[in-house]
Amino acid sequence: MKKKLLDIKNLKVNIEDQEILKGIDLEINPGEIHVIMGPNGGGKSTLAYTLMGHPRYEVTEGQILFDGEEIKDLSPDKRAKKGVFLSFQYPEEIPGVTVEEFLRTSKTAVSGEQQKLIPFKKLLKSKMEELEMKDEYASRYLNLGFSGGEKKKNEILQMSILEPKLSILDETDSGLDVDAIRIVAEDVNRLQNGNRSVLVITHYNKLLDYLKPDFVHILLDGKIVKSGGLELAEEIDKYGYEGIKAKFSRN
Repeated sequence: MKKKLLDIKNLKVNIEDQEILKGIDLEINPGEIHVIMGPNGGGKSTLAYTLMGHPRYEVTEGQILFDGEEIKDLSPDKRAKKGVFLSFQYPEEIPGVTVEEFLRTSKTAVSGEQQKLIPFKKLLKSKMEELEMKDEYASRYLNLGFSGGEKKKNEILQMSILEPKLSILDETDSGLDVDAIRIVAEDVNRLQNGNRSVLVITHYNKLLDYLKPDFVHILLDGKIVKSGGLELAEEIDKYGYEGIKAKFSRN
């Protein structure tokens, strides 16, 4: 029997005493790409931040099993060391710290192995070439003066360098043009292999033109109301989220 990488059971989450997630069940096996789609305010980002251990999000019920271990009480840094990565929807600017310094320090912290300067520079250069990023970005301060698209590409660069077991991408495609979406999707497909998995959170389906997801889930009002394949994205195109919400409210 294939071991689950992530197993979420009846997850309920509050923010300031308001229930946002109302019983999420989700299983992700090693090597799978899952896409969660839904309108703004439905709970997509709440799920992402909860999985990463943001202290503002209170788990009131349920389990988050990662590699068979309950992680809901672990701090974000411990989750990162176990192989969980979150790409932020709104990446922070950090003056005084270059992209290269940040990534080298992050790789050392997550892997527990000191990253030697020259080999790391070679690794970074190759990963930046895959994302069609110019060499100069490595010496710029982290996200400072970056366009929205550049910030999102930099998040994918982090994912590519850290090679997590589970990458959670929170609306990484937001603000990207078609070419940038294609490049990001190619890198996501490249990272995904027999052991690594990806959870993509979005309310657009443009990214799905280039991704090859194993499952698509629709998240409405704090619950996953339907799971399936790419045909679900076509339903969203056809009916819109309000149409889908009305459809499920009748059932």
